[in-house]
Amino acid sequence: MGIALSTAERVAPVVARPPSVATVCSHSSLQIFYGAKVEGFRTLGICAGSPPKYYDAFPLAKPDEFLSVPKLAQLGGEIERLKQANSVLIPHGSFVEYLGPEKFVQLDIPIFGNRAVIEWESDREKERVWLESAGVPMPKRYANPSEVDGPVIVKYYGAKGGKGFFLAKNRQALEGFQPTGPHVIQQYVLGTRYYIHFFYSPLSDTGYRVGSGSLELLGMDRRDEANIDELYKLGGHEELLRAGIRPTFVVTGNVPVVLRESLLPKVFDAGARIIERSIELFGGMVGPFCVEGIMTEELEFKVFEISTRIVAGTNVYVHGSPYSDLVAPDLSMGRRIALELKRARAEDRLREVLS
Repeated sequence: MGIALSTAERVAPVVARPPSVATVCSHSSLQIFYGAKVEGFRTLGICAGSPPKYYDAFPLAKPDEFLSVPKLAQLGGEIERLKQANSVLIPHGSFVEYLGPEKFVQLDIPIFGNRAVIEWESDREKERVWLESAGVPMPKRYANPSEVDGPVIVKYYGAKGGKGFFLAKNRQALEGFQPTGPHVIQQYVLGTRYYIHFFYSPLSDTGYRVGSGSLELLGMDRRDEANIDELYKLGGHEELLRAGIRPTFVVTGNVPVVLRESLLPKVFDAGARIIERSIELFGGMVGPFCVEGIMTEELEFKVFEISTRIVAGTNVYVHGSPYSDLVAPDLSMGRRIALELKRARAEDRLREVLS
């Protein structure tokens, strides 16, 4: 994936004058804009077509200005306008889904975090190599349906919010399986799913030390998913399949949760291992990421995926979570991003948090 400008060239304008915090008007943009405004940054909302009307209902989170493009996939053609606004892009799931990892990496404007990480997240095989080599427990992976020896979940690549995922009770249930794109067949682990919201700061010299920085736990969530969350009311898995109903996992909302305190060392250990390995593989991560896993009844935390950016589950904590409140008051993930950007400018360390 080629990049035209060096990091130093992209970051130089942000050193010279205060940037605008920019992101796509979707996913977690309300808290990103709100947090940036609280910390004194100007904000820029990127949208496909006309600016979304719902921002009018949230004046404290409404961008100061909008950049409208016909399609988000065409954002690369608006680089000069983004540069005029002295933009720093905050990545979230909509960038991965609508712009694509290769086009996103090639954008010649500053991006918060290490842009190299998007390539590792968007390729499930590379993601698996990263997580396994970090030494975190993971569900079994099957190369093809003939290897399946129990319940599995089939996942397609990309940030699709669960769209296209489906369950199979056993090998027989996969007979006739015709994939519609790059996918993985993964063991379906029974347990409780938790989505752990971490923030890694290379600037911090206090707190839970990992590498040369600090790892912060800012929240956790679980997901409301259609139609899997209500299907139990209609009968068993086999009955549903006979009726032509296939369980799906489209995320429609997020629910805040607090983990049993004695299990916190397990999730911190997973987060720390992932960060340490990322430093070795591609120079490390900066800022928000989400470790997505299952806590089994044996109290083993199995990591099935990682999102290397802010996740929509942080939206349940626009004014902070029970965990972030113990770091600083009113600390959302959106505001935490703004604080890191603000500190980096003040300490002349922008190259450590932008790419």
